[in-house]
Formats: sequence, structure tokens, C-alpha cells
Amino acid sequence: MSHWEAAQGATYEWYTPAYIFDALGERFDLDVAHPQRDTHVPARQFFTVTDDGLRCNWRGFVWMNPPFGGRGSLRPWLTKFFQHGNGIALTPDRTSADWFQETWERCDLALFMPKVRFIRPDGSTGNQPSNGTCLWAAGERAADALRRAHSLGILAKPERIAA
Repeated sequence: MSHWEAAQGATYEWYTPAYIFDALGERFDLDVAHPQRDTHVPARQFFTVTDDGLRCNWRGFVWMNPPFGGRGSLRPWLTKFFQHGNGIALTPDRTSADWFQETWERCDLALFMPKVRFIRPDGSTGNQPSNGTCLWAAGERAADALRRAHSLGILAKPERIAA
């Protein structure tokens, strides 16, 4: 369920590399968009495509690497993520996209990372994608985890200007 850009003739399913979880130093209560096969996501519970994480009730500290499918596919996941307000989300770094700018306004902290080589379902490492990756913090625990993982990229905090 964790998607990245389609590789030619391959799959849309790509998994987050273990080094990202190692750097975050967290155990999650729930992975809301877990692949059908077992991976190394450090979570106590998993929602797969069969469960439909968008329709389920989320609880606790969540990890979210949502499907990166077609246009507009990230917005419902990010909306639910920030309504929940407790966890870390992974998305592509697409600063010009309206969903990205909306997410920037809602996050507590962001970690911009270089192009992550995600893992294929067969366990091999994929090629370098076309854009970077961003981790989003919702809540102080998530922000602390991103601070621990600062060596992976550049930390940024949105500046909110009063109207």
C-alpha cells in the first residue's frame, strides 16, 4: 500500500527503508496504510488495503506512508492524518502542489529528505525517484522524532503569521 512513482513495467508498491525508522527511534501504535505483506514497520497494529485505513478509526501514534496513486489521492489521507493529529506521515516533496502547501500549514514540523530509494516488494532497492521525500509531524512526539532524525535531511518549521 505504500506507493511511489511507478517503475516502468513494475509495481506501484514501494516500502519505506528501515534506516528511516531507525533514525526516528519510535514504535508506532498503528500503520494506517500497511502493505499486504509483512515489512519492518515498527508498529503494533496495521491496516492494509483490505481494511481500508481511510474508513477505519485511528488511535494512538500513527505511521502513514499512504498510496501515492493518481492526482488527488494524497489529500484524503492527509486530511484524516491531521484530523487525528498524532503521528508521522511520509509524502513526496512536491512543494508546488496545493496539497503540499496545505500540509505545510497544518504540520508541526517537516523533515525534507533527499531522494529516498524505496524497497520493492521482492526486497530489492528501487532506483532513485524523481523527487525528494518529506516527513510530516503532527503533535509534539512526532516533532521530537523528526528532530532525532535530523541527519536525514533538513528540518523546517512553518511560520504562522497572525492575520
